Amino acid sequence: MAEGQRCPWCEGFDLYRQYHDTEWGVPLRDERALFELLILEGAQAGLSWATVLKKRENYRRAFDGFDVARVAAYDEARVAALLADPGIIRNRAKVAAAIGNARACLALYERGTTLVDFIWQFVDGQPVRNRWRSLSEVPARTAQSDAMSKALQKAGFKFVGSTICYALMQSAGLVNDHLVSCPRHDEVAGVLRTN
Repeated sequence: MAEGQRCPWCEGFDLYRQYHDTEWGVPLRDERALFELLILEGAQAGLSWATVLKKRENYRRAFDGFDVARVAAYDEARVAALLADPGIIRNRAKVAAAIGNARACLALYERGTTLVDFIWQFVDGQPVRNRWRSLSEVPARTAQSDAMSKALQKAGFKFVGSTICYALMQSAGLVNDHLVSCPRHDEVAGVLRTN
């Protein structure tokens, strides 16, 4: 894809372009991968997405490939090790939220649902295909992300404000926010990301 065709937010940084061209906006219905995005979007709060993308592989290593059951079982020794790991964002509240969110996921499972089903209910299980022409039209939050945030918080999740939830919706393809001028706008409509 030539420069100037992509959504402008991803230009100028190879990792952004790769993420844009292969993942962003593609409907994601893989439990582990969705949990990973939930944790990474929360870790990004107050920082740039570039910071998180640069540390993504370190996060995968440090958080056992985002295996929900393993993360939920982390103890104080593991928390201390994570806070000493320069490969991740060493913020105590964000690390605690990742572990707490894994436990909240397990509680969803005990109630007979999955994270995928819980998250996708806010768009009735189908991606919303927006038709934005400029970045200035793209919202930072919507009524759906407000509802998702409220429901996730009620279910015990942390670092899931409405803006974080909308970023998750964009990343996981619940909404297609590629600009209509971007070739990915039409491409992601027929793709399902499973990992």
